[in-house]
Amino acid sequence: MKIAVIGNGRMGKILAGLCKEAGYELAGMVGPGDVESVDALNHFDAAMDFSYPGNLEPLLARAVRDHVPLVLGTTGYSAEQIEAIHEAAREIPIVYATNYSTGVTVMNRLVREAAKALEGFDIEIVETHHRMKVDAPSGTAKTLLSNVDPDGMHPVVDGRSGIVGARGNEIGMHALRGGTVAGEHRVYFFGEKEEIEIRHRADDREIFARGAVRALGFILNVAPGLYNMEDVLFH
Repeated sequence: MKIAVIGNGRMGKILAGLCKEAGYELAGMVGPGDVESVDALNHFDAAMDFSYPGNLEPLLARAVRDHVPLVLGTTGYSAEQIEAIHEAAREIPIVYATNYSTGVTVMNRLVREAAKALEGFDIEIVETHHRMKVDAPSGTAKTLLSNVDPDGMHPVVDGRSGIVGARGNEIGMHALRGGTVAGEHRVYFFGEKEEIEIRHRADDREIFARGAVRALGFILNVAPGLYNMEDVLFH
């Protein structure tokens, strides 16, 4: 089974190592100093993309053409790119998640259930990442938001500044950046005289790669469609 890894940065190298550890053969890595593009890759049976949004279109075209399943972990996609992923998933199986940590996957389920039960509680989401992360808020924070407010009933405030007045029914989103933090996410539920905090902290990016390799094993054995990490863990 030959696996292509799109992106040869730190995450790509971890993925390549874990794929070999799991018994897969590496078909190639796309990135500077390795294979120059998706189109330059020889045959592969599945692909994992943790690179940047610009690689998506050629990867989807190649995957649909060759009926190759995908594991997508890049964040920062545009609305048009998300739609393209949905379209491609009609032809091939795709796992797409903003965070491949098994712990974060469970956290998403927990906050979804908490939000249903804690009616009237104020909700705040805080995420922290390393100083080199380019997008904010994180894709994981956006996914957490979609789980606590799936119908988009609450306005979202990206931080607060100035004389903002009393809190309304908004959900606060706060992004912190610094150092080498692999990733931390907190969801707060503030009620009358009580508070619940659900928190996940990643100490190393390897946890995301291990979750992605688990998703790879899943995607090789399912019908075309768009899947997420909850499908991988709870199917």
